[in-house]
Amino acid sequence: MKILYVITGLGVGGAERQVVDVVDRLADLGHSVKIAYLTGPKLTTPASKNIDLIGFRMTKGPMGFAIAYVNLRKLIIEFSPDVVHSHMVHANLLCRLIRLTCRMQKLVCTAHNSNEGGAMRMWGYRLTAPLANVTTNVSAEAVSAFEAKGAVAAGTMLAICNGIDTQRFRPSAVTRGKLRQKHGVSSTDKVILAVGRLNEAKDYPNLLNAFSIVLQSSESVHLWIVGDGDLRQELMSQVNSLGMQHKVCFMGVQNNVEEWMNAADVFVLSSAWEGFGLVVAEAMACEKVVVATDAGGVKEVLGDCGFLVPTRDPVALSNALKNALSLDQSVAFEMGVQARKRVVSLYSIENVVERWLNVYGLAGAHFDLKKP
Repeated sequence: MKILYVITGLGVGGAERQVVDVVDRLADLGHSVKIAYLTGPKLTTPASKNIDLIGFRMTKGPMGFAIAYVNLRKLIIEFSPDVVHSHMVHANLLCRLIRLTCRMQKLVCTAHNSNEGGAMRMWGYRLTAPLANVTTNVSAEAVSAFEAKGAVAAGTMLAICNGIDTQRFRPSAVTRGKLRQKHGVSSTDKVILAVGRLNEAKDYPNLLNAFSIVLQSSESVHLWIVGDGDLRQELMSQVNSLGMQHKVCFMGVQNNVEEWMNAADVFVLSSAWEGFGLVVAEAMACEKVVVATDAGGVKEVLGDCGFLVPTRDPVALSNALKNALSLDQSVAFEMGVQARKRVVSLYSIENVVERWLNVYGLAGAHFDLKKP
């Protein structure tokens, strides 16, 4: 099978990571796969060298959109894929519009969040919906959010969760010790880890306010933040204003996220909104105690294997962090073991790839939208 993946960009994020992980598995299975990305540098790439990456360097505005339209249409005609699978709002809308002037055997469009923009984007999704064979999102909650916003008609969007590479994301005592030693963290100190773009959706101000409360009762705890983004300077200013410079470290973008997760004692997600919460599942696969906000599909992922708190509530978040940090070692260990079992059972990348292949084969035909 020939499959063309089209994504808005290949920056550092959950959607980008998921696409390259799925594509690697498809290539291993013998499928011919290409990835077209519309904008930005390619910071997240497949491991396989047999996958072509085609960048369009799309610029903002009508002219940039028109050029990307022409170039992507040409690629589709030349490659003649059995399936075009687009990801994220810009790629989804572009591929749907290209289908008006270019034959596609099957078009699958995937959103990766409960919030992919304002009313105009949601109207665009609804207007162009008939141009896609299948439209999906990464959690049942995200599907419900799209239905509530009028982006899709009820019952027409399929929930397909993200998949986790449980061989890459697994517990490692050796990795834990090396990274903690490198950053001067003693065996008795506690480390809280957050991973994600420094943007509005992740609500890091909420986390920093919560962490300042945690520090009032414990000095032997550190907060590491892995990721980068437009709000970096604002967040660093907030850290300084709260007097936490010696306790909060911005680690920037890291390609070895699994090692950072192993080095931590508690993983935290403070998001205001999410789609699936990929990093939560990755931390669970590393047997970490997780504290997360009830954003998007996070509740579906976490189950009863961690601490769930309301969004935008630093007091609730700080209380959950303190409870997680004070767990008896044996209790924390067992919680981590159960968390990994949940991810292996429900969210392994192999299971998710198998489901995508079923969707590709059934695109345009009848299938059960309620199937988990």
